[in-house]
Amino acid sequence: MNNQEKIVATVDALVAATNDASVQRIVISGKLSNAPSISLTRGQSMRGEDDGAAITFVNGLDIVAADARGEKDRPHGYGVYVLQGAFTLWNMQLDDDVTISADLVGLSAGRDGAPVRGSGIFVSGAGDKGGRLIVRRLETDAVYSDGGIAPGTPDQITGGVFTVYGAHVDVVRNRGPVTTYGVNDMVLDNWGVVDRWTAEAKITSHGPSGIGFVNFGTVHELKVNAPIETFGQGARGFNVYTGTVNLAEFDRVATHADGAVGIQISQPIGRLVVHRGIETFGGTGPSLVKGVVISLSAIGLSIKPGGSAREIEISGGIKTHGSGVAPIEQHGSIESLRVNGGFVAAGGGFDKI
Repeated sequence: MNNQEKIVATVDALVAATNDASVQRIVISGKLSNAPSISLTRGQSMRGEDDGAAITFVNGLDIVAADARGEKDRPHGYGVYVLQGAFTLWNMQLDDDVTISADLVGLSAGRDGAPVRGSGIFVSGAGDKGGRLIVRRLETDAVYSDGGIAPGTPDQITGGVFTVYGAHVDVVRNRGPVTTYGVNDMVLDNWGVVDRWTAEAKITSHGPSGIGFVNFGTVHELKVNAPIETFGQGARGFNVYTGTVNLAEFDRVATHADGAVGIQISQPIGRLVVHRGIETFGGTGPSLVKGVVISLSAIGLSIKPGGSAREIEISGGIKTHGSGVAPIEQHGSIESLRVNGGFVAAGGGFDKI
């Protein structure tokens, strides 16, 4: 070992090493608990001395108040920048060989009516290339967030719980409700790879263009066991823009504003199941799509060009209330479609189209 490498066995020594530009390689000895936020300086690397080495930042962390809007480093993709979260774990190293592993349990942020600002829970790798973040478990209790994004800002988004690119998560479990309030505030958003994502409590969006669950990566199994409900203009319930979802299973999806599609599929997926129906209450209006605001109708189930599904099963029917808004539009293939409860266009207006 030379003076460019330093073995650290305490949290204080770890913090000192990260602030020492002469230390290029940090070696973690043993288990370091309750560490604060740290950042490696340019050229620094960190590794464990053996398999028992670990750094514990969080276990049962309740963030009452936070504001991440001032953080200038933001992942960029699909035409938008993502604001960091009240809780942020981000591997920013550009080297493909740099991997951070984590087990994140019992995270919560904000309060109902008093959300954290920026994203809520944010985990990310460096990008589609570069350092990866490997998470065994990402388990959240209640999360309330408001990104504070100004209206008319199409190139910024946040997420209540956001797995960004370069993040590979075995299991995401939302044990408590996840609620967002502001403009372009997604509730659940995935740009990474998730094996199993389960939401056990209600998913709610109050702001414009705030989607209940939006996918740009890969989710092998998604189960939302409570309603997804959105109230803002252009706030869709569930979207698959890129990547795929092998199984997407929902309790119920409801939207309440113009441009707020219930479920929109733009890429091939596997099986889609809804147990208690899809219902929309709005008409046609603007909505944010990949950093561009376009006009959409609040269609219940929309299969866009390039989108397809192996199997779709809807119990409870598909119902729209907006004038001239169809329950379903299909531009891509569906191998098997079963809808119990029928298609209802309660708003009428088709005689004028």
